Amino acid sequence: MKNLFVSLHVVFLLCGISLSHCASINETSNEEDIFEEVLWAKIVSMPADKRLSVGIVLSGGGARGFAHTGVLDILEKNHFPIDMISGTSMGAVIGGLYASGMGVERIWKFASEADTKNVSKDFKGFSFLELLIKNKLISPKYITAFVNDNLGGKKFSELKIPFACVSMDFCTGEKIIFTRGALSLAVRASVNLPGMFEPIKYRHRYLVDGGVVDFLPVDAARHLGAKWILSSWVESDNNVLPRNVFSSLLQVIDIRGKILAQKSAARSDFIIKPDVKDIKVADFNKCYEAGNKGLIEAKKNIKKAKRKYIADSLPFVWRFF
Repeated sequence: MKNLFVSLHVVFLLCGISLSHCASINETSNEEDIFEEVLWAKIVSMPADKRLSVGIVLSGGGARGFAHTGVLDILEKNHFPIDMISGTSMGAVIGGLYASGMGVERIWKFASEADTKNVSKDFKGFSFLELLIKNKLISPKYITAFVNDNLGGKKFSELKIPFACVSMDFCTGEKIIFTRGALSLAVRASVNLPGMFEPIKYRHRYLVDGGVVDFLPVDAARHLGAKWILSSWVESDNNVLPRNVFSSLLQVIDIRGKILAQKSAARSDFIIKPDVKDIKVADFNKCYEAGNKGLIEAKKNIKKAKRKYIADSLPFVWRFF
């Protein structure tokens, strides 16, 4: 870190920024904080093609995924660049809403109202015996209505921020990255839990939840052109033995997702991991709680994230000035 701030001194000289000017920003700050504050403002004000483009990656996780709302809130308040977004499952829902131009405040409102939207009924309003008797998977009524009401009619090409979400072809196991076409169909496919919800037919494919094949879709953000990745990754607590078939299915998906996410995390430049292990996939009465935990964790880590982005951006700063 010492080398970073030695470089910052030189950069400031090149930029024509004097120490006395920096000190006028906040007389109580130490020298390193002042340098960081000024250089951060310089970097984020640069044209997007002159700095490291930032991809925000949002993992799956069901109700736990509402933690991404708190993470986005802190990033936005700190003017952290959000040049593109990728998401899987609930990360696709939150990411799709934000990329469409919906403000964080409104997404927070969804978090506080999630339980009254009856989304949890898609997960809890049936028994395994019913599935056996009907001999067919269910179509999630409330999730579909929520996605269609808020994202219906929108196309990827119309989004405020470039966005990608991930699904899986249930017949081949192939990862499908959506970056064009109807947004609501792509998001619905990404959140379509396998083994419970009926696969979505799309052209010649049958699509299910992308968490099975790419829980933390770093590659999707790279596909959009992101040069620097900040991942918001929510994990579950798999130390509790499941009590029924449904819980067992969810735990298998969580374990598989964790293994995949660990590999993706290694390709991230910075990771924020909200502590939401005590919240279950279908605990939609705890979405606001999950969001607050995301807010707390992002607030704790935002300074580190900014410093990492500054350090990685220095070669671009040299070139620009």
